Formats: sequence, structure tokens, C-alpha cells
Amino acid sequence: QQPSRGSWGAAAKSPRPWLRSPQEEMDTSPMVSSLLSGLANYTNLPQGSREHEEAENNDGGKKKPVQAPRMGTFMGVYLPCLQNIFGVILFLRLTWVVGIAGIMESFCMVFLCCSCTMLTAISMSAIATNGVVPAGGSYYMISRSLGPEFGGAVGLCFYLGTTFAGAMYILGTIEILLAYIFPAMAIFKAEDASGEAAAMLNNMRVYGTCVLTCMATVVFVGVKYVNKFALVFLGCVILSILAIYAGVIKSAFDPPSFPICLLGNRTLSRHGFDLCTKMVVEGNETVGSKLWELFCTSRFLNATCDEYFTMNNVTEIEGIPGAASGLIQENLWSSYLTKGVIVEKRGLPSVSPPDTPVDMDQPYVFSDMTSYFTLLVGIYFPSVTGIMAGSNRSGDLRDAQKSIPTGTILAIATTSAVYISSVVLFGACIEGVVLRDKFGEAVNGNLVVGTLAWPSPWVIVIGSFFSTCGAGLQSLTGAPRLLQAISRDGIVPFLRVFGHGKANGEPTWALLLTACICEIGILIASLDEVAPILSMFFLMCYMFVNLACAVQTLLRTPNWRPRFRYYHWTLSFLGMSLCLALMFICSWYYALVAMLIAGLIYKYIEYRGAEKEWGDGIRGLSLSAARYALLRLEEGPPHTKNWRPQLLVLVRGDQEQNVVHPQLLSFTSQLKAGKGLTIVASVLEGTFLDNHPQAQRAEESIRRLMEAEKVKGFCQVVISSNLRDGMSHLIQSSGLGGLQHNTVLVGWPRSWRQKEDHQTWRNFIGTLVRETTAGHLALLVAKNVAMFPGNQERFSEGHIDVWWIVHDGGMLMLLPFLLRHHKVWRKCKMRIFTVAQMDDNSIQMKKDLTTFLYHLRITAEVEVVEMHESDISAYTYEKTLVMEQRSQILKQMHLTKNEREREVRPQDSLGGTRSQSPGDEVETAPEKVHLTWTKEKPAVPRSVPTRAVAPRNQSNVRRMHTAVKLNEVIVKKSQDAKLVLLNMPGPPRNRKGDENYMEFLEVLTEHLDRVLLVRGGGREVITIYS
Repeated sequence: QQPSRGSWGAAAKSPRPWLRSPQEEMDTSPMVSSLLSGLANYTNLPQGSREHEEAENNDGGKKKPVQAPRMGTFMGVYLPCLQNIFGVILFLRLTWVVGIAGIMESFCMVFLCCSCTMLTAISMSAIATNGVVPAGGSYYMISRSLGPEFGGAVGLCFYLGTTFAGAMYILGTIEILLAYIFPAMAIFKAEDASGEAAAMLNNMRVYGTCVLTCMATVVFVGVKYVNKFALVFLGCVILSILAIYAGVIKSAFDPPSFPICLLGNRTLSRHGFDLCTKMVVEGNETVGSKLWELFCTSRFLNATCDEYFTMNNVTEIEGIPGAASGLIQENLWSSYLTKGVIVEKRGLPSVSPPDTPVDMDQPYVFSDMTSYFTLLVGIYFPSVTGIMAGSNRSGDLRDAQKSIPTGTILAIATTSAVYISSVVLFGACIEGVVLRDKFGEAVNGNLVVGTLAWPSPWVIVIGSFFSTCGAGLQSLTGAPRLLQAISRDGIVPFLRVFGHGKANGEPTWALLLTACICEIGILIASLDEVAPILSMFFLMCYMFVNLACAVQTLLRTPNWRPRFRYYHWTLSFLGMSLCLALMFICSWYYALVAMLIAGLIYKYIEYRGAEKEWGDGIRGLSLSAARYALLRLEEGPPHTKNWRPQLLVLVRGDQEQNVVHPQLLSFTSQLKAGKGLTIVASVLEGTFLDNHPQAQRAEESIRRLMEAEKVKGFCQVVISSNLRDGMSHLIQSSGLGGLQHNTVLVGWPRSWRQKEDHQTWRNFIGTLVRETTAGHLALLVAKNVAMFPGNQERFSEGHIDVWWIVHDGGMLMLLPFLLRHHKVWRKCKMRIFTVAQMDDNSIQMKKDLTTFLYHLRITAEVEVVEMHESDISAYTYEKTLVMEQRSQILKQMHLTKNEREREVRPQDSLGGTRSQSPGDEVETAPEKVHLTWTKEKPAVPRSVPTRAVAPRNQSNVRRMHTAVKLNEVIVKKSQDAKLVLLNMPGPPRNRKGDENYMEFLEVLTEHLDRVLLVRGGGREVITIYS
């Protein structure tokens, strides 16, 4: 019994605040009893278990549960499947397929198609029993197993297939009506034999549209009426099939009389004569029969007749010799025909006049189309579809998990047995020429399969008419519900309107669209043209059902626990391969078109569709692939050819947790062009418990900015007691396994000179510069980052200037090359400047550098700048004095003797260079650093002494002098450059000189708009080799 609110309130006030009160638990979790009752009747599951209806419930209002008819296995799955599978093809085309392909090839065809659907049904049963399957059946199963993109693409393809199936069944209904029941109802009449086909198609279009309208109205009235009709229609189907089997048994001892008239070996159509003879006796006179009149100019014996008619005799044979006749051997093998060829009986004598064309108006039975095995597969395959009829209406089932596997597999087993036996029995009982006569012209226009039936051909005609009507209604019931399920998920934005319907949940708008698409199939009007189209869509759907089952089984996801146990991934894989093979066997160009449509829908959903997290198998597959790739990356560092900057971008947030310099992310996007790893990180000061909400806000803000700037990567916000530790943690631990950053990108601390901001430059040098150097990471520092271009800007001209003072692995060469791939920098040209000392050969340096760039396949202008010794200017003294006065305040401390000795050594030199003593190598880059294009010389400009024993101020003056002179040269050459890339000197060995280091960098980059200071990670990142 549920306690009263008072008792919960008392519990909340208990002196144990670390325990959550039951009332709080109740607010977030349903009671056990509520959960169990919800599971027992899944129309009222708690939120989270019904994520498939998120879009429906977004308005927040509580909707009344929809009361729909609830059906069991027999009514809800078995009968709809039987009805859809035993459709139009069994009665109208199976005899023709057997006649053309022969018993052997027809058996192979039927076996292939039935195997395909049985394997698919096994996979579908596994998926259907792995949890609740609501309305939408096959779409729901695929989308939750393979993700919204695959689900939407295949769901819409399957919807189109089901809709075209409706059109095919309606066309079958009209064909039976006009060809076999009421031929007089035809509105369009043919003037001659050649116009009959066109007239028939026009009749199909008119009557098909009328029947479609009637059926759509019936479906609109309600699904329960369709189910009432369904039982009647299915009774007709079963009676028809029983009539065929009864006819086969009767034909063994008492075959029915359906005589076939042959002229030579050519089959004659019975439409214009009754007696199969050339001459008849009227009174005492012998005159030509009605058949004679069709081939001769008059009834008299002296009339001019067709040459073939004169040379060959007329014979009459039985159309249905019966099962005991031994006919099965004659019909074993195929007899493919081309269009316009006369249907002939093998083994009969025939004398053909040389080079005489056949007149299409003569009363022969002609082949109406060119036939071959693959075409027959495309036409036959729709007769085994319909296996999803039960799962499409899963919303109307009492227990979908139990009903779908049982009903579907039983229906497929039943229909496969009927089809395989029918192929053998048709071949054993019916004459080959009758089988190849698609419209029964040789048997007085009777339905061919009807001639075999007992007690009358009308049993089959009426039965097949109602069967195709019923199958059409089933398709028009299933398709709109499928579209409604896709629409309600909201993954395809423009389809949302079709999710609405009547108060009881009937999909009104979806039905309207279905009827419109169905009309397209009816306007095609030919059953043989529509059948391969829907074969493609069904095969694609079946292929993905098998793929879904195989993926889920192989991934062994914890949630994969189907109640149906008789499945294996090899069966699913075999089913998938079979579906793909059948698609290309049926029609390779239709297969490509179907795949293109599915691909376009997939990309559209990926680009515009709603983000959905359904725990699908593709996501699981991605995780497995990612794990495998990460483990492979652990095997060693990437080769120089594969090296690219994997960026850790450190950004700063304001009080509202918005990024201070969004241009840094724009620059990241331009540098990466969507490739490689990008981690955008930020540090918040405080404790995790207190600042977690702010961290989430900051992360959301960074994500939004990354999306706006098209930066593909990850976001990380760390909460630390101070910024320095936080940045250190990020530099050390960002990334995973082999997928780690190798480059850190950060903005220059602009306000480092302000007294209250003195910690900024300490963090900059102490954490960023020193720790990246220690960790062998490259460092990029963007100065004047506010002036960097956004992604929408375009430079129509200009230069990217590289000042290559020190060779640090080729980073300076690689970065402009990567930048120029982006449209912002595409039209900028690259210039490379290098500095020569007095005793260097400038001309040779330029030649060597040009050759080097040629081998690197990088296009750039080359310039060698000579730096002459000159007097130290007053400006330099002034800058040094200001710097030392500022530093003095921070250095009021007692220095030990060793520290004094270290202080008098040069603390820094240009470009990270220093006299190459063993102790210095450790402090600079991990590898030996040398000036560009200078051969085995001390890597120090001449203005800096190799061993400085001068007082501290004199040492600073000389370094400042070098920085000022180099800045003058850079400003002179690169003032108009769109971006200047410059070697970043290494940090001083002695931490007491950190502020001086910042001042040198300021002087070095004065009067330049956009500067990128680059410090290599101590390894080669560019190579001349392929």
C-alpha cells in the first residue's frame, strides 16, 4: 500500500540528510507496481520505454490511450500474411512462369525466393522478440537496430514497396475482371490485333483508379471493416487453392476437356472460330470453315490462302492431359520467347515457307514480351512478399512478440509448400503451349489455372478476384500506418504532417498520400512492369532486416536477448547476401535506382533529421570499430607521412561561460578542414561538487560554438582548484590511448603586463610553454587573435609569410600548406624568409631552400634576409630599462651562489637557440636545434656572445637588440602579410627570467597584425618521400 504524503514528509525531515527521501525517489522513478502494470499493457509504458513516441508527447499534454482493435496470432499475423503472399501472381502468372522457365528452373526460382523470405522471417522474429514492437513493425525494427538514418531510408523504401504492391493487386483485380469475368465492360476497344494491348492498358487505368478510390474509402472507414472483409477474402483464396488440388487429383483419372487447336505446330487463338478444322460440309457442299475464312480471302475452296495455312494440317490436342499423362518430362526444361513470336508446340511437324513474315492479325497465340530467367524472377518475387503484413500491423496485436514469429513463419511454410507443389503439378497436368499462353487465348479466353480446377473454372476466377481485392486492402491498410510511424518519430522533417490522423489513431493524411502514390503504379497499368519495381523495395527492406539481426548478434550487445532462439548470424548473413543477389538478378538498373533513392533519403536524414539516440546497432558497431582502431593506434607513433596536427585548443570563458575568443575556433576549423583530432578544452576554478552545473553550461556553450564554426571534434571542461593545475591536467590527459593531441593551440595573454594579471604569464610560461616542451608537444600561440578572420571571410589576395629561423621539424612549412586548403586562405600565396649570418652564402642558401621546397611539393616564394651588425639603438636601451625595472620588484629575494652563476649566463637567445652545450640541449627541444641552412656552426646570431660573462643588464640589452633588429626586418618585409608564422623561442632555463622572456616575445612581434608563434614538438612532421 502506498504511504500517505505525510509519512514521506516525516521521512524527509529525519536527521539523516545523506539519505534520499522516498518522495524524491517517487518523483524520478515509477513505483514497481506501476511499472509492472505498464509492461503488462504496453500502451501505457513510462517515459523512456516509449521513446518511439517522443515527438507525439512533446506538447506535454497527457493524451488518452488510443483504443484500437486487439488481435491474436491467427487473425492478426497468419491470415494477413497468407492473404498478401497468396496474391495476384499465383493465379495470373505462375502457370506462365512454369511454361516459360520449365519445371526445373521454376523450382529453383521458387526455392530461391522462398528461402530468401524464410531467412528474413527468422531474422525478423529475432528482432521482433527482442523487446516491445509498437506500430510501424518493420520500420521500427530496422530503425531501432540500425539507427534512424538506415531505419528512415529503408522504412520509406518499404513504404513505397507496400504502396506499389497495392497498385499491383488492384491491377490484378482489373485484369481478372476485364479478361475473364466481364470482357464486355471494356471502355476502350481495339480496331485490330496490334492495338489490343494499348486498349487493355487504358481500361486498366480507368477501372484501376475507380477501384483504388473505393478501397481507400473502405480503409478510411476503419481497420476493423478491413479485417471483417479479410476473412471472407481469405476463404475465397483457400477455396481456390483447394479447387486447384482437387482438379489435379481429378485430372489423373478424368481430365477435363479443353481442346487446343494447332496449325502445324503453331497454337491458334480461339477468338474467331469454334471448330478446329479447315473445311466443313454445309448441305452437300464442302466449304471453308470459320478458321478458313481467317486465313483465306473467301469461304470457297479456290480462294487465295496464307502459304503456311496451305502447307500445314490442323490438329486438336487436349489442353489438360492430366497428371497421369507423362507430360512432366516435356515441361521439365525452359522455352524462353522473344516478343511477337508465335507460341509453338515442340515435337510436332511444321513446314514453314521461306522468308514470309507473320501477320499479327492472324489468329495465333503470340508472346507479348521477351522473356528470360532474370525477368521472370522479378515478376515472380512479389508472390512471396507480404511476410511483413503482420509486423506492419503490430500496433493492433495483443502480443506482438509471440504472434509475429509464429504467424509469419507458419504463413511462409504454408505458402512455400503450395508454390513448390504448384510448380510441379502445373508442369505435370497442363500442356506446355497452354502454360505459355499468358491470357488463355487458346482455351477460349479462360484463366489458365482455372482450366485445371474442379468443379468449375469460375471457382478460381471468383476466388482470385476476391483474393487480389483483399490483398490490395491489406496493403492500403499497412502502408499508411508505416508512414505514420516514420512521421511520428520526426526523423524526416517534411513528413511530420502525415503523423496526424483521426481521434482513434487512424492515419488519414498518410492514407491520402498512399492513394496518390498508388495511382502512379496504376497509371503504369502493366502488372509485369510494376512487379519488378516493388521487388526492389521489398528486397532492400529484407536485406536490412537480415543485416540488423547479424549486426546485433555479432556485437553481442547486452540488450540483445530475443525470446526467439532459432536464429544464427550466419543465417542472417546468408539471407542478406541472397537478397542482394536477387536485387541484381531481377534488374540491375532498378536495383541501382532503389539504392540511390535509399542513399539520398539516408543523407537527407543525416543532414536534416532529428538527432535520435536509440541504442542502435550501427552505434554499437561504431564503438567496436573505434575500440579496434584505438588499439591499433597504440602500436606506435604515426609515420611522418601521416602526421597532422591533432589539436588541443585551450579557450577561456567569461562570467556567462561563453568563449572569449571565438576566432580561435574559426582558426582551428581553417587549420583542420574537418580532418584529424580536435579537442576544445577549458578550465573552471573551484570544486567539482560546487561547479558542476557551470561546467555543463560551459561545455554546452563550447559545443554550440564548435557547431557554428564547423569544428568537428570533442569538448572537455575540467574543474580544478587553480587554472595552472587544470591546464596541466588537460595537456597530460586529454585524448584516449593512441588518439591523443600532439599540438596545443592557445591565444596570447594580452593583458600580462597588468599588475593584477601577473599570474597569467606565469601560467603561460610555466604550464603551456615548459610542459608542452617537456611532453614533446608542438605549441601554437595566436597573437592578436581578435583580428583573425572568421570562416565567412575571404582573402582575395595577400601572403602567408613564414619566418624560418630555426628548423624544428617542418611545422612552419606544413601549417600554411594546411591553411591554404581552406577557402578563407585559398588565394593567399606563401612566402618563406630565412635569416643568413654575415659569413653565410646567401645565394647558395636560396638555391638549397628552393630545391628543398620542390622536393616537399610546396609552392612558395623564397627570400634570404641578411642581418648586418649595427650599433645598439637608444630605443633598445629604453626597452631593456623598462623591462628590468618591472622585473626588479619580482626579484627581491636572496639568490644562492649557484643561482647567481646561472643568472649571468644568457637566459635566452633568438629562436630558441643557445650554445650547444650538453646541458642546454635538455632545456631546449628534445632534438638538436640548429639555425636553418647554416652548416655546423654555433646556433647563435653573432650579436649574442657564445659565453656571456657580461653583467645581467648587458646580457639583456644584447638579446633585446637581436629581437628589435629581427622585428624591424619582419615588419619591413611582412607588414602587409595576412598572417606571419614565426619560430617561438624556447623558455629560459632559469625561471627568474620568465618576465623578460615575455617582453622579448612582445618586442619580436610588435607592429604585426596576425602572428602565429610556432614551437615544434621535436620530431619531423614533413618529408620529401612519397
